[in-house]
Amino acid sequence: MKEVKIGFIGAGGNASGHMNQLAGIEGARIVGICDIDSGRAQSAAERHNAYPYTAHQDLLERDDLDAVYLSLPVFVHGQPELDVIARGLPFLVEKPVAINIDIAREIEAAVTKAGLITCVGYQLRYLGSTRITQQILQERTINMIVGKYWCSTGHGDPNAWLRQMNKSGGQLVEQATHTIDMMRYMGGEVETVYAMQANRFLKETDCPDANSVTLQFASGAIGSLTATWAYAGDWSNANVLDLLYEGELLNWNPSRVSVREDGEWVDKTEPGPTIDEVFVNAVRSGDASPILSPYSDAVKTLEISIAANLSAQENRPVEIASL
Repeated sequence: MKEVKIGFIGAGGNASGHMNQLAGIEGARIVGICDIDSGRAQSAAERHNAYPYTAHQDLLERDDLDAVYLSLPVFVHGQPELDVIARGLPFLVEKPVAINIDIAREIEAAVTKAGLITCVGYQLRYLGSTRITQQILQERTINMIVGKYWCSTGHGDPNAWLRQMNKSGGQLVEQATHTIDMMRYMGGEVETVYAMQANRFLKETDCPDANSVTLQFASGAIGSLTATWAYAGDWSNANVLDLLYEGELLNWNPSRVSVREDGEWVDKTEPGPTIDEVFVNAVRSGDASPILSPYSDAVKTLEISIAANLSAQENRPVEIASL
């Protein structure tokens, strides 16, 4: 089996999760880990028998890299991706892909020109519950999709980049992007977005703590999303979808899909590959078809988040095509 040698740009929490997954994949080897925090880079490198770096340009000078992971704060995306593309390396980048649409489209154009294999960290697409849901909905008419992402993330340090609107884009860009992406993945492309936002409780940040978003899908279906990170409860209300189709109701979350069969509610799930397995195999084989979230597709999900923020700021519907 061909060994796939991987470098990491960013060694935070999400990156650590990917590193741990890669450690269990035969033929995948992490050779270099970069983080501007030298201690974090050193610690991660020691755990994975890799070489530490504090500048991604130095990591990219290695001549043995087969692929790169980028796990960065939202506002940092841009130059690191362009530098990876200039090296001609396939990459997996964590969501969301950029803080604004201009940066995302610049990277998208460079990826397209280079013809690289790319993958974006929308791992929910690969779950068994997602695959079962798509099988149920195949050739069915979806009437409406209702999503929610309620969590307590906003209660943290108000000075952290996550809770600064100009660095994270707020919850709709940085966090609820997973729910938005699943609504797209289930319901198809979105044409128009109309959103309202408020800051009712977490007054120490400039990010909204309540978001209500209406979506018009190209298919004719409609959708709504509510998102808050002021909720103090557990995570059972994060990444939840209700899909109404032809008089029937389906409830999805990452762990299972619940549907009615013979008048009874039944929970279904099945194993699915990890996003890391899919990406490594694509790099090894050169076949990108199993990747469900390439860069160009992820840009479309970002467009919805950006449109929602713009709609709330300007109090008007925003057509995706106008961005």
